[in-house]
Amino acid sequence: MVTGVGGQPAMFNAKLLLVGPSESGKTVLANFLSDATEAIGGDYSPTQGVRILEFECPNVNAGGKNVGCEVELWDCSGDQKFETCWPALMKDSNGVIIVFNVEVPSHLKEIETFYSYFVQQQRLHDSQCLLIAHHKPSSANGRGRPGLAQQLNKLTLIHSNLEEDPEQVRTAFRQYLGTVVSTLSESRDKEEMSIIT
Repeated sequence: MVTGVGGQPAMFNAKLLLVGPSESGKTVLANFLSDATEAIGGDYSPTQGVRILEFECPNVNAGGKNVGCEVELWDCSGDQKFETCWPALMKDSNGVIIVFNVEVPSHLKEIETFYSYFVQQQRLHDSQCLLIAHHKPSSANGRGRPGLAQQLNKLTLIHSNLEEDPEQVRTAFRQYLGTVVSTLSESRDKEEMSIIT
């Protein structure tokens, strides 16, 4: 186990962006993953710009080591009118979660733009990106792999339905967070080695 000050597990800070088309379910997922007290149901209210949720995830499995992680989850508006804010949102981010509604065919094309901008332009590894096919309550669509563009097919894809299997979503998120923290740990180790040598 990696230890920090006083024998406590090492603590990492992760800034994760939650992006995707409007009305894809980003805010509902953000509230759920951060254990925010807001209700999961209710009327649709589009996010204006960004909401930042902060929470701790103790005991994240990062490359076989249990570490703590303080997460900043940036719930970014899917409205194109906020596109001029995207460079500021992306600054110092460690991972990107792209959410789309499987019942809206145009979302499959729109998520290509989010991938290009938020993942490729930042030169993030595909392992730092998670694709979530969000199913709204009473969704009729199945759980097969949707017709994604070639570059999106190599990303980890999970289906989320918070009514039917919320813990599967939480487990998949924690696995993804472990991958992001492993990347952070490797970067930290390289930085420390460059200082020593």
